[in-house]
Amino acid sequence: MEQQKDIQLAVDLRTVVTRLIKILRKHSVTADKLSLTERSVIAALDLHKELLPNELATMEKITTQSMSQILANLQQRGLIKRRISETDKRKAIITLSETGSQMLYQVRTERNAWLNEAIEATCTTEEQELLKQAIGPLTKIVNFE
Repeated sequence: MEQQKDIQLAVDLRTVVTRLIKILRKHSVTADKLSLTERSVIAALDLHKELLPNELATMEKITTQSMSQILANLQQRGLIKRRISETDKRKAIITLSETGSQMLYQVRTERNAWLNEAIEATCTTEEQELLKQAIGPLTKIVNFE
């Protein structure tokens, strides 16, 4: 019975986090212009600054051919830049362009604004404090391997 109770916590948490993510995705007009994988690639480039196409493909768990199509689309939109590696002329190094960086930050701003408004409109001061306290344990779960 105790294990079922523990599993129920996992089910409830997964359900609410999944729903929150779906709602957040809807609350960015800017993000609608890109696929989920394209947005993920832009976020990875923002985090890592520069990556090789095969590294991005591995991170996204897709083939290098699929990643090539995604990168071509992002480059056509001016969201990424490619440059040839100085140490290995066969390799292209991918970075986020200024336009790509601006788009990423616009998406984050839109989503943060909506989430902040939702928290303020629906949560009491005590509930907001509980949410702040939950950040630590949720971060531990996210970092669990």
